[in-house]
Amino acid sequence: MSNLTLALAILGGLVLAAVVAYNTITSRRHAPRQPDASGADAPDAEQRRAGAGELEPVLHVDPHQVPNHERHEPLFDPDLPPPSAMPVPVAERRGGLDPLIDVIASVSLEGLASGDAAIAAMPPTRRAGSKPVAIEGLNEHTGQWEPPVAGQRYSAFQVGVQLANRTGALNEIEYSEFVVKAQAFADALNGALEIPEMLDEVARARELDQFASAHDAQLGFVLRALHAAWSPGYVQQNAARLGFVAGIIPGRMVLPTSEAGLPPILGLSFDTQAALADDPAQSAIRELSLSLDVPQVDRAEQPFRRMREAAATLAREMDGVVTDSDGQLLREETMDVIGADLEQLYDTLESRDLAAGSPLARRLFS
Repeated sequence: MSNLTLALAILGGLVLAAVVAYNTITSRRHAPRQPDASGADAPDAEQRRAGAGELEPVLHVDPHQVPNHERHEPLFDPDLPPPSAMPVPVAERRGGLDPLIDVIASVSLEGLASGDAAIAAMPPTRRAGSKPVAIEGLNEHTGQWEPPVAGQRYSAFQVGVQLANRTGALNEIEYSEFVVKAQAFADALNGALEIPEMLDEVARARELDQFASAHDAQLGFVLRALHAAWSPGYVQQNAARLGFVAGIIPGRMVLPTSEAGLPPILGLSFDTQAALADDPAQSAIRELSLSLDVPQVDRAEQPFRRMREAAATLAREMDGVVTDSDGQLLREETMDVIGADLEQLYDTLESRDLAAGSPLARRLFS
C-alpha cells in the first residue's frame, strides 16, 4: 500500500469519525430534555397527592381579552400519581338560588311535604336547554332553603333556572321547558305554582348575559422552547416545583387553591399527543400553556401575580420565552397593563355582587 493510499484511508477515517461525532452531538442537543433522576427539588408524593383533586373549570378563550390563548391538552407524568389514585373532593354547593342570576318560581303547599316525596317528584334532568335547574325546599325545623333531603319535611318549595351562563342568555324555549318542569314538580306535590312573567325574565337574562360577556376573561400565556425541546417528565418536574399537581384529566396540571373543592388557580397544559406516545420520554414538547379563568378564582389568591411568576420561573429554568399564541413576546410592560385592567375588572364584578371566585360568579361564568 502506497503512502498516498494510506494517507487517504486515514483521512477518510477521520472524516467518518467527525461525521459520527457531529451527528451524535447534534442528536443529543436536540433530544428532549429529561427530568433530574433524583427529583430532589420536587415535592414528594404525599405533598402532590394532598392537593391533586382540585376541580377544573372549562376554559373558553375570549379573543377580546389579552393575551390570546391556544388550548393544548397536556400530558400526564408517570412520576406523579395517576388520576385514579387521587382522591377527588366533592365540590361545595355552588350557592343557593339567588334572584340576581336565577328565575325563581314559588311552590306553595297546603301542608307539609316530605323530602322523600320531593326527591321522587324531581324532573329526571335538571336542565332547561343549556341552563341548570335547581329545586329548594324551606326546611320545617331550620327555616332555611336547601335541596330536598330524605327524612326532612318542607313547608314550601322554589324552583329556579339560571338566567345566563357562558352558553348565552335564557331564551323563550328554555323558559318554556323550565315552566313545564316546574309545573310537573308542583303538581306531583299538590302545590300551587307561581311563576314570573316570561318576557320580563328573558329581558333580564339578556341584560345579565351582556354584562357577563363584557366582563368575562380567560387569560393564557404560551411558553416556547428556545433551543432544545422538553420531555413530558421535564415539564412536569419543573411545574411540580412551583406547586402544580396532576389534574383529573390525564396530562393536565393545576395549581390548587388554598381551599379544597374549588376550581384551581391556574392550569398548565401541553400537546395531548405526547400523552399517547409509547415512550413519553422521547416526546418532544416545544410549547406549553398557562391559563387563568379569572371569574372562577378569588381575587385574594392573587392569581395573575402567581401566573406571571410561574411563567417567568418556568421560562428561566427551562430555557424558554413567554409569548402570546401568535408568538409575540410578552414584556413586563404588557404584563403590567394586563394586571391593571384586571384590577378594574375585579372592582366592576364586586360592584355587581359577582366578585370573582364567589359562588354566584362561578355559576354565571361557567
